[in-house]
Amino acid sequence: MENNFKETSNNFNEPIPVFKVDPIMVLLFGFLSCGLYLIYWNIKVAEVFNAVAKKEVISQPIAIFAGCCMPVNIYFYYLAGKEALPKVYEKTGELQKDQSTLLIVLGFFFPIAAAMIVQGDINRLYNE
Repeated sequence: MENNFKETSNNFNEPIPVFKVDPIMVLLFGFLSCGLYLIYWNIKVAEVFNAVAKKEVISQPIAIFAGCCMPVNIYFYYLAGKEALPKVYEKTGELQKDQSTLLIVLGFFFPIAAAMIVQGDINRLYNE
């Protein structure tokens, strides 16, 4: 019996995956799907952040559980603001800023607003 498993790559020199979505659509899809879209969104954003940082900043289990569990959701936005978004700003040539506190507070009270801010910053990667 032949083994047909595909080995996952830990090579972070691969190109940045394209995930350009209008932040308003994140809000709309999040409401229409009762939050299920945000689980998919977390996974795709984690892929982009890991490719930009060239290391695993946000693991896939954290991205999945952030869509359904409040403490993990806050941790997801902390990692995004503290470790991943500075790499995005560096790649786009923008001023370095720490948005972790803002994202944690919004992630606690209104997670879709935090997702819209993160998506807006990610979209700047594709304007180059």
